[in-house]
Amino acid sequence: MALFRINNDRLGLCKPTNFELERDLQKLVEANLGTVFNCRFVASEYSTGATHAGRIDTLALSEDSNPVILEYKKVESSELLNQGLYYLNWIVDHRGDFQIAVNKQLGLNVEVDWSDIRVICLAPGYKKYDLHAAQVMGANIELWQYRLYDDGSFYIEEVFRRSTAQVSEPSIAGSVTGVKNPVMVEAGRKAAVTRATAIYTIEEHLDYASEGIRPALDLIREFLLSIDDSVEENPKKLYIAYKTTQNLVCLEVKQHKIYLILKLNPAGFDALPSNARDVTNIGHYGTGDFELTINGEEDVEAAKDWVMRAYEQVGGS
Repeated sequence: MALFRINNDRLGLCKPTNFELERDLQKLVEANLGTVFNCRFVASEYSTGATHAGRIDTLALSEDSNPVILEYKKVESSELLNQGLYYLNWIVDHRGDFQIAVNKQLGLNVEVDWSDIRVICLAPGYKKYDLHAAQVMGANIELWQYRLYDDGSFYIEEVFRRSTAQVSEPSIAGSVTGVKNPVMVEAGRKAAVTRATAIYTIEEHLDYASEGIRPALDLIREFLLSIDDSVEENPKKLYIAYKTTQNLVCLEVKQHKIYLILKLNPAGFDALPSNARDVTNIGHYGTGDFELTINGEEDVEAAKDWVMRAYEQVGGS
C-alpha cells in the first residue's frame, strides 16, 4: 500500500528506504520498546555463552512480565526464524540467566512469569516458505514486517502470530439458538491453542463467574474479540489480557462482577462514569489505570465506547 504525505492539500509519495545498518534498526526499536511493544528493556547483544555461541539481539520483559526475545534483519532472511527458535530453546533452559539479567537491569523485586515466552522477529518482509514454516512449527513466534520511508516515517505490521494456527474447533464456542457464534468460535479456537501452550487457561477464569454474570461476560468477550483480527485473548494467572502489540484491556472475573482495567489515563477525562475509578495509586491486577466495573448485561454497551478508546490509545485504527 502506498503512503502519502499531505502538504497544502497536495499528496506527495513517501518513498521506501531502509536502514544503513541492521544495528540502526535494533537501536531504534530498543529505544522505543515501551512505545512499540510496551516492553521493558533487559539487555542488548546478550551472549548465550561458549556452548551455544550466540548473541540475542534484544532481551525484554513484557507488560505481563513474560520474557521477550527480539531478533532483527534488514533484508528478507530465513535465518531470522531459525535464530528465534534457537534462542527460544536456549532461554527455556536458562531461566536463571534471564532472571539475573532482569535483576541487573530492572531490580531484584521483578518476578518473571514463565507461562509465556514471546519471540518477535522484525524484518522488511518474509518469504512464503517462512510464513508456512512458522505456521507448522508450533513455536510461540511472532513475525513483524517494517517499512522505513524517506521522510522518517516508520511503519510496522504483524504478519503472523502463533495463535492463528489451525486447531480443531473447541466445544466452548458460544451459541444462542443452536447456531454457533463465529466470534465465540474464534475465541474458543484461540483458547484451545493456549491450553496446549500455557499454564493458565480461559476456562479457569470463566469458572469464577456465576450464572447471573455469565451473559455479560460472554457479551464483553465477544465484543473484545470482534474489534479486530489482531486482538488476542491471552489468559494470565489473575486476569485475561486482550492485546494487539500491547494490552488494551485486562479482564478480571469475579463471581458476581467483571473488572476491566483499560489502557487509558483517567486524568485525561473531565468526568468518569459511576462504575469507573482511577486506580493509578491503588493496588490492582492487570496493566492500566482505568478500572471499569461490569455488574450485568446493561453495563456492557456503555463499556464498549471506553474499550474502543483504549484500543485507539494503543495504536488501533
